[in-house]
Amino acid sequence: MSLLGDAVTATQQFRFNRLYRLCLPAEFRRVFQQATRSGDRFFTVLWRENDHPNARIGFAIAKKQISLAVGRNRVRRLARESFRHRRDNFPGVDIVLLAKTAAGKASNEQLFESLEKHWLKIYQTTGNHKNVNGRKNNRRGDRKP
Repeated sequence: MSLLGDAVTATQQFRFNRLYRLCLPAEFRRVFQQATRSGDRFFTVLWRENDHPNARIGFAIAKKQISLAVGRNRVRRLARESFRHRRDNFPGVDIVLLAKTAAGKASNEQLFESLEKHWLKIYQTTGNHKNVNGRKNNRRGDRKP
């Protein structure tokens, strides 16, 4: 395959399409109703296992928390980028990211570090993990009950 073909394939692999987004209000409601929670001074992250093979994310960044649209968009863009690079490591979970006021004033590096900690917590607390080829593995290995 040509270099251009490889570049297009790599670009398509990391797209943030609808498969990886929470789009409907009912999907957000489902997470809010029964979620595991993680929080720090920048974000509150809620997650719940889903029936899909992919992890999906949705953003709830309130104008009350970050008043300027530029700030809300920056936080959303950074979170989307961080998730995009880690999404293949997650099992099927739905994630809702809520930004706090401090996120609007934080540096990009601080936000990335915070998100990495949240992604690690989700990875550690979910019962199943994906291995390199995308199949789910039981966290306890192949032991029989």
